[in-house]
Amino acid sequence: MKTMWMALAIGVLGSAALFADGKTKLTLWSYQEGDSPKVLQQLIAEFNASQDKAQVVYEYVPFANFKQKLTVSVMAQEMADIVIIDNPDNAAYAALGAFVDVSDLVSKWEGKDKFYPGPWKSTQYNGGQYGIPIDSNCLALYYDKNALKAAGLKVPTTWDELKAAAKKLTTGKRFGLAISAPKNEEGTFQYIPWILSTGADVTKVNTPAAVKSLSYLRGLVVDKSMSPEVINWTQGDVQKQFSAGKAAMMINGPWNIGSVKRDSPDLDFGVALIPRDKQYSSVLGGENMAITKTANRDLAWSFVKWFTSKEIENKYNSLTGQFPSRSDAIAVNDVWTKDPILAAFLEEMKYAMPRGPHPRWPEISNALSEALQKGLIGVSAPQAALDEAQTKVAKVLN
Repeated sequence: MKTMWMALAIGVLGSAALFADGKTKLTLWSYQEGDSPKVLQQLIAEFNASQDKAQVVYEYVPFANFKQKLTVSVMAQEMADIVIIDNPDNAAYAALGAFVDVSDLVSKWEGKDKFYPGPWKSTQYNGGQYGIPIDSNCLALYYDKNALKAAGLKVPTTWDELKAAAKKLTTGKRFGLAISAPKNEEGTFQYIPWILSTGADVTKVNTPAAVKSLSYLRGLVVDKSMSPEVINWTQGDVQKQFSAGKAAMMINGPWNIGSVKRDSPDLDFGVALIPRDKQYSSVLGGENMAITKTANRDLAWSFVKWFTSKEIENKYNSLTGQFPSRSDAIAVNDVWTKDPILAAFLEEMKYAMPRGPHPRWPEISNALSEALQKGLIGVSAPQAALDEAQTKVAKVLN
C-alpha cells in the first residue's frame, strides 16, 4: 500500500519524487567550481534538516556542458527543479520558457528591496521575475609576490607595464600571464575587461579601440608571454597553472582564492586591479537561482527564499570568496574588508560592468568568444575577427 501511495503521489507531482520520509525531492543544478560545490552541499544539508517538506539534491554540471544540458532538458521537459545560472543567461532561458515567473511570491517577500540594482535587473524579463541573485563577483589580477620580487618588478598597473612584466617573468616552463579564453561564456567573461579598458563597448567591437584590445592579447601570445593553450583553459585550469608555478600572474575571480591556497599553501600571492589601458575595468559576474517550469513552485521557492536571506547569502559568499548580491548581507560581518585579498576584489568591484542583460546574450557572447579565439591564435587578424563578430552582434541587436 505504501508503494502504491508513493507512486500515485509521484504521478500527481509530475517530475517530483518522494523520499521514504515523505519529503519531496528537489534537484538543483550548478556549474560552479572552487569552494562553491562543497559550501552548497553544506548549506543544502542545513536546509534539508531544517524542515520536513522538501529534500534538495545537489548535482554538479560542468560549465562547458551546462547550457546545452539545460536547453535539451527544456525541450524534453525533464529539467532540474532549481538552477543556479550565470546572470547574463537568465533572460535568455526565461524567454525560452525554462523558468517560472515568481513575481507574485516576490511581491510578498521582505527581501525584495535589499538587492543591488545590477544583479536584481538580471533576474527580470518582459516584466516578470525569473530568479533571485545569490552572488556577485569580478575578475582581478593575481600575482606571485616572490616571482615579481626576484625579477625586480612592481605590480603592473598599465598595459605597458603588464606587457613588460609578463615578458620578464616568462622563463623556462613558466609564462608571465595566464587567462581563460575558451569558446564559451568564460572566454567572453575574461575578454570583456580588455575591451572596456580601451573605452570601447561590447556592442561595437570592431572599432579601433576594441581592435586594440585583441591585438594586445595576441601580442602576448606572439612574444610567448602567454601560452596559446589559453584557448583551451577554463578559469579552473588557469588557477591550476598559477598554483603550479607555470604562470606568474593570472586573471581570475575570487571563487578560486581557496583553491590557490589549498593547491599551493606556500605560495605568497597578492591580488590587484587589472592593469589599464585608458581606464580600470572589470566584468560583473555572478549567479542567480531560478525555479524551472516543471518544479513544485512553492516548495522550490521555500528553498530559494531561505538561501537568499541575508544570513545565508552572507555565509555562502564569505565561505566561497564571493560577494553577496544583497546589500544588507555584507553588513552581517566585515570579512570583505579585513581580508586583504577580498578587499582587493572589493576595490575591483567598483569597476565591474554587467553583461547584458539581453534575451539573446548567448549569441552576443558566442560572437565575442569566437573572435577572441581566432585573434589569439592567428586564425584571423584582430580586425577581421572583430569585423565578423560585429556583424553577428548587430544582427542580434537590430
